[in-house]
Amino acid sequence: MRRSVLMIGWTVVLFFLQMAEASAAAQGGFQVLKEKFIEGGWAFMSTVLVCLILGLAFAIERIITLNLASTNVDKLMKRIDDCLSKKDLECAQNVAKSTPGPTASIIYEGLKHAKLGPEAVEKAIVSFGSVQMALLEKGLVWISLFIAIAPMLGFMGTVIGMIQAFDQIEAVGDISPQIVAGGIKVALLTTVFGLITAIILQIFYNYIVAKIDNIVVKMEEASIVLLDSLFKHKVFES
Repeated sequence: MRRSVLMIGWTVVLFFLQMAEASAAAQGGFQVLKEKFIEGGWAFMSTVLVCLILGLAFAIERIITLNLASTNVDKLMKRIDDCLSKKDLECAQNVAKSTPGPTASIIYEGLKHAKLGPEAVEKAIVSFGSVQMALLEKGLVWISLFIAIAPMLGFMGTVIGMIQAFDQIEAVGDISPQIVAGGIKVALLTTVFGLITAIILQIFYNYIVAKIDNIVVKMEEASIVLLDSLFKHKVFES
């Protein structure tokens, strides 16, 4: 799992770098980006780059997983309602079991407890729904961690760079504009790259959260429709 995440991350980063190089070839923008990265110092710039790679890896993994978890809820509930209209509970269970995604999973859990009454169905849906929520949010904590760490590393690099600049001024014994400007520029580059990393990851994070919220809403709607369908076709009374 970790190896696949790292491979995804490296692939995404290489893709973005290749796209940036192709789009900015005329102006030499990619070359400037590399030069600024080197000027910022390999120690802190490398850690910021690692945060970007790992954050993108987890983000892409979540996006792929959530896209696969998306289900056509209307179509699913229509098929289940058709089965329940025939009092065929096993048919409804097979439909839910054969459909991928968390929504179908909680519907299947509810149908398994249909013979025990509406309270048992609701309890099963709520309990299994919390499990599915945890699976949907898996990896989000790492993305938020890298969003927080990247600018912090940038600020730390800036502070250390400023200290080094003042050390150079103290060693020379004179405030030279070249020494001050050069040291401050190098120090601030780490902050810039840290903020860029955080912004990129924040965009992915917000998209993932919105995707999870949409799936959760679909799960809640499907749960309500299931209970209505069970009451409508008097499955609890059979």
